[in-house]
Amino acid sequence: MATFHYRALATDGKIQEGTLSSQDDRSVARELRRLGLTPVFIGTSKPSRFSLRMPKFVGKRASDVLHFTTEMATLLNAEIPLDRALSITAELTKRESFQGVVKDVLKALRSGKSFADSLGTRPEYFPDLYLSMVRAGEASGTLPLTMDRLADFERSRDELRGYIVSSLTYPALLVVVGTGSVFVLLRFVIPRFAEAFTQSNIEMPLPMAVLLTASELVQNWGVLFAAVLVLAGIGLSFYVKTPTGRMVFDRFKLRFPLLGVALLKADTARFARAMGTLVKSAVPLVQSIEIARGILGNRVLAEALESVARGVKRGEGIAGPLRGTKKFPELAGHLLTVGEETGHLDNMFERMADIYDKDTRDAIKRFTALFEPVVILFMGVVVGAMILSIMLAITSIQQTGL
Repeated sequence: MATFHYRALATDGKIQEGTLSSQDDRSVARELRRLGLTPVFIGTSKPSRFSLRMPKFVGKRASDVLHFTTEMATLLNAEIPLDRALSITAELTKRESFQGVVKDVLKALRSGKSFADSLGTRPEYFPDLYLSMVRAGEASGTLPLTMDRLADFERSRDELRGYIVSSLTYPALLVVVGTGSVFVLLRFVIPRFAEAFTQSNIEMPLPMAVLLTASELVQNWGVLFAAVLVLAGIGLSFYVKTPTGRMVFDRFKLRFPLLGVALLKADTARFARAMGTLVKSAVPLVQSIEIARGILGNRVLAEALESVARGVKRGEGIAGPLRGTKKFPELAGHLLTVGEETGHLDNMFERMADIYDKDTRDAIKRFTALFEPVVILFMGVVVGAMILSIMLAITSIQQTGL
């Protein structure tokens, strides 16, 4: 027998936590119901304030929404009334800022608004996709199932985002550390050798002369160069925020060797996951495309979906117009063609999302597998050449002294 930790809702509305020994979690759930408790969490590890383990590098806001959605799905599936489920979720939320969000939603709900409209009072947390799905769930009477689908969607999206960021962190760190090492050598180490050669009137070896020239550039123009880089970075950040700049930058990202392929597949997976979730929730296809456009991180692909939406309105379906954009992977169009022919477009979108989730991870692995050794080799050659030049200079001084 195993020991299970549980969190359950008592008849008086309070949350109870404890442990039970049983064969499996189903037996624990039956025992809790026999005791008049409604299970909220059952697991072999002690629950945190929420019953879901989050991946690394997921923002607080995304984490809060995911936890909220998961808790609401659990409570609604336990047939707890909507307002009571919101009240319990607010009680379970420990982050004060998001607890205020849940209370605002509860207040709006009790004032007579629908759940979707209540969530819409805080659009910075609940985007159009979220609201449209909740609205569809309310209209069809399948809100618990809809919240389950939303939780799956949020979880898959955040896991992929976390994987991409964590995979690219180490290569970025290598570049920063390597650049810092070169700067320290040029700014503080090399100048000391210049004094030794100047005082001894020794002919300077060519490699050392090159390093000294680079060192003088860093000392004399380093601050100005850094200031120019900072100003250029600030200017670029403002330019990227403009519609034209954003389009140019997003086009550049898609064309970047190896990484561009990974980013394209990541956005394709995000689009397919959103479409599968929306279509399965009975949101109209054109409306689903418009909502999915809003969650894409690349404006080039989002603009391409405008023509796809127009094609759907003309009765051309979605597969043909998607292939016609020539922006998405070719396989995506063929998968959707099969989905339209078989009448299972929602399932094909989900299958497509799974495929491109895996492809994104594989593409990121290939990029890091190539990029990391290249950076290490390049920085090793640069630093090694600098150290070798220093050693040659020391040898030259010693030989002259003899």
